[in-house]
Amino acid sequence: MALIAVEEGLGNIQRALKKAGHQVVELDPANQRRAHIIVVSGVDHNMLQQEDIRSTVPVINASGYTPEEVVEAVHQHLV
Repeated sequence: MALIAVEEGLGNIQRALKKAGHQVVELDPANQRRAHIIVVSGVDHNMLQQEDIRSTVPVINASGYTPEEVVEAVHQHLV
């Protein structure tokens, strides 16, 4: 089971990943360091000049994809 950090507001994707058997956590600095994969909305939230996500794990942009397509992308990264 993989630990997937998912950006706030992507509840449908969180539910799909949980249904697929993954452990899902909110994307925050602590979880970002622990996660095997990060899922983001692709929307620019940098109005407060926050630092961009920098990670050594895959970051999946969920923009324009169905929850099922995101789950498939997660599975492809885990293989």
